[in-house]
Amino acid sequence: MLDYKSTTPLYMQIANWLETEILKGNFSVDEKVYSQYKLAEVFQINPATAARGLTLLTEEGILYDRRGLGKFVTKEAVQIIREKRKRTILQQSVATLIKEAIYLQIDEDSLVDIIRNAYRKQKEGQDDSLSKRK
Repeated sequence: MLDYKSTTPLYMQIANWLETEILKGNFSVDEKVYSQYKLAEVFQINPATAARGLTLLTEEGILYDRRGLGKFVTKEAVQIIREKRKRTILQQSVATLIKEAIYLQIDEDSLVDIIRNAYRKQKEGQDDSLSKRK
């Protein structure tokens, strides 16, 4: 869950974990997310660290405060998270993939074919797992 050896600060790992949970549908719009104390208990971290992760998501418009009740998922949360991840994670991953393909002397068309095939396999696997849940 959290990588305590990572150079990524724990509060950012908490924020990323919550983002992933929202994308998976484990927290839906207007649903309350875990409190800083619950996150601290689950991940064995300082409550202030957990609070910092929650604050980050609030500042980004992913969560909103209901005074005295906690933090809740905004209507825009999924869209914000997807756009943020497209900008950061996907672009970094693609850049790394392209560099490696160049080192391996894989031409552009072959690389696109590799990606297309891997995408289809992954998508089929997700479709299979979704149909099994029903």
